[in-house]
Amino acid sequence: MSDPSVDRHHLPTQRPVPPGDLTVDVRDAAPTAPVPPLRPPHGAPNVLVVLIDDMGFGASSAFGGPCEMPTAERVAAEGVRFTRFHTTALCSPTRQALLTGRNHHTVNMGVIAELATAVRGYTGVRPDDCAPLAQVLRLNGYSTGAFGKMHQTPPWETSPSGPFDRWPTGEGFERFYGFLGGDTHQFTPALVEGTTPIEPPRTPEEGYHLSEDLVDQVISWTGTLEALTPDKPWFAYLAFGATHAPHHAPRSYLEHYRGRFEHGYDEQRERTFARQRELGVVPEDAELTPPNPHIPLYSELGEDDRRVGNRLFEAYAAMATHTDDQVARLLAALEQRGTLDDTLVLYILGDNGASAEAGAYGTFNEMAYQNDVAMTTAQIEERLDEVGGPSAFNHVPAGWAHAMNTPYQWSKIVASHWGGTRTGMIARLPGRVPAGEVRHQFTHVIDVVPTILELAGIPEPTQVQGVAQTPLEGTSFLYCLDDAGAADRHRTQYFEIAGNRGIYHEGWTAVTQHLLPWPDRSYPVPAFRDDTWELYGPDDWTQAHDLAAEQPEKLAELQDRFLLEATRYHVLPLDDRQRERFDPNIAGRQDLMAGRTRMVLLPGMTRLNENTVLNVKNTSFTATCVLDLPEAVDGQRADGVIVAQGGGFGGWCLYLDDGVPVYVHNYVGLEVTRVRADAPLPAGPITLVLRFDYDGGGAGRGGDVRFLAGTGHPDGEAQPTLDEIGKGRLERTVPALFSFDEGLDVGLDSLDPVVPDYPTPQGRFTGTIHRVVLDIDPEAYHDPDMVVRARYRKQ
Repeated sequence: MSDPSVDRHHLPTQRPVPPGDLTVDVRDAAPTAPVPPLRPPHGAPNVLVVLIDDMGFGASSAFGGPCEMPTAERVAAEGVRFTRFHTTALCSPTRQALLTGRNHHTVNMGVIAELATAVRGYTGVRPDDCAPLAQVLRLNGYSTGAFGKMHQTPPWETSPSGPFDRWPTGEGFERFYGFLGGDTHQFTPALVEGTTPIEPPRTPEEGYHLSEDLVDQVISWTGTLEALTPDKPWFAYLAFGATHAPHHAPRSYLEHYRGRFEHGYDEQRERTFARQRELGVVPEDAELTPPNPHIPLYSELGEDDRRVGNRLFEAYAAMATHTDDQVARLLAALEQRGTLDDTLVLYILGDNGASAEAGAYGTFNEMAYQNDVAMTTAQIEERLDEVGGPSAFNHVPAGWAHAMNTPYQWSKIVASHWGGTRTGMIARLPGRVPAGEVRHQFTHVIDVVPTILELAGIPEPTQVQGVAQTPLEGTSFLYCLDDAGAADRHRTQYFEIAGNRGIYHEGWTAVTQHLLPWPDRSYPVPAFRDDTWELYGPDDWTQAHDLAAEQPEKLAELQDRFLLEATRYHVLPLDDRQRERFDPNIAGRQDLMAGRTRMVLLPGMTRLNENTVLNVKNTSFTATCVLDLPEAVDGQRADGVIVAQGGGFGGWCLYLDDGVPVYVHNYVGLEVTRVRADAPLPAGPITLVLRFDYDGGGAGRGGDVRFLAGTGHPDGEAQPTLDEIGKGRLERTVPALFSFDEGLDVGLDSLDPVVPDYPTPQGRFTGTIHRVVLDIDPEAYHDPDMVVRARYRKQ
């Protein structure tokens, strides 16, 4: 039972002291009732926030799109659709804003966590004066759990050394089951439970898919809570990896959409727009914005381009429907237990607009474009039947992404326009939220926290864990649920990602698209002062008519307002640097390996992401391996991985194949180069050295590979004499990023392997590894433009 006398402004709350006189013998004491457990105010509901990744306003059938999502439609029929709900246009910033109720620069998440810098607004480290929602609810008596994608923990803090303050369990979530990075393989995900990396419970061959696993976990967790503490509400944050790339779905879902999109993305925009008018999620007088001039018209594509692009989009649609079906299972479980109608459901259909990052023709491997490598249609077509399955890391073409953002301009990353920021949201809570209605008030992701707190009867805290709090920057939208005709209360909002920026004020928007959302070396990025600004009026729902030339004074007024808001919320200085910021030496952020050129790796070290180990990209390096190799058994010598980093879509490894050292470099899944030693290593104590001499002269260059080996250990009585036992050559190397989720392993290759044909399961090493010492050249090449001399371009 809640106690109305509890001071909820200062968290944790001061618990009452049991009354009664002190006695020497407890038998003489008057009976004393125990202090009741802390509970939220009476009537506080359960809270379920479901967040879909990379889904634009025009993707879901609930908002007129081609992706069948009957559960979203059901929630809309039983709740309220918000037609002007906005995000930041990018994943980490939206998620941090969503869970804190503050603008993304206020909480230092001006860009994705992997690209953080040392500048305020962009450090990737949430300030303690911005306590997250989970912490506030937990300290008010809620049970709290997070399931799925987080992408808010500073990457350099994700090693076993922590610190763990900004892991989900350090931010108020009592239970966490999901992944920490920007994306993950949906069939072999980089799972973490609490703070411990774990293997998926089943294999892809056994029918495993991450979305299904996440919902299984939520169903089990909430069921346990309701059985043990039925009077205690819970907050579940279910953030799917879908529909972010890789677009993975079970085969039956892929087959369901086969051949459904032969009409192409331009016609799909027309169809979606017509349906949106029917649903009332855009006004009758709204206009469909014209095709993007940077994206080829569907009619201009070759037959092969269309066939490949359509297949890539089929996988996206299949993933969307599969995800929605998992939400259906969760709601059915809550309904069966009788708690669904006591639960506020916020179904957020996109943390930003759909992603056009793979460019006009899409890709079979997202890691390719993350390294500024564009795959050709022919290369994708060679593996077309694998799209959507475990051996692909596929991503849709820009034209289909743009169609998913109908009726708006642009896409994810382009924070200036509604195609990047406006997504669908649906709220459901019978008895409090009307059924089957639509709300057109301007809302933003920072409005979610104040809404949940108001609905739960919990005041905004002024102090949390002894730290005075920065006031919430969002506005509760409960007012418009009560009154469909209420005037907007969220009247001003800035937007900014990588220099793409804009300002909304009382219906007007002034915006400037600065960067393309996909790699394009031919695109001339202007200086910030030379950006072209556009102006749209209050009656222009879709930003279809630019008034900048007609009303320059209004434009100047809004430009000034943007600068005021940018100053207030720590947006300045603007930073449009792109993939070069993957390198902490360029970005200037915290670096766990700062100043180090040597790292000793021990057996059992696994799943260490790229931000927590030495960077062997664009530099010469050695890997000195101190081993004991067993005698041959039935003629088979030692096998397995000594060290591996990355996975099947980019990475490297050193392993033994029947005693023969093999070095592999997987160049973004397009080239797999193997260098084998000339002969097997003998049994007994061995020192094996892999030496890579980088060519230099730019990022992503090649180099020479050498193997050296000798009997004995370097710390033994006799120093081993190292002789060359083989050599080879790499013509190119991964320049920027092996993987968002695949880490470095010693003694095996976990999750998705760098190569699929290790001689042992998971490449488990059959000998003994004492240590692997990595040494890198202190003069590593850092390219400020990350210029990749890629040979994989659309011809």
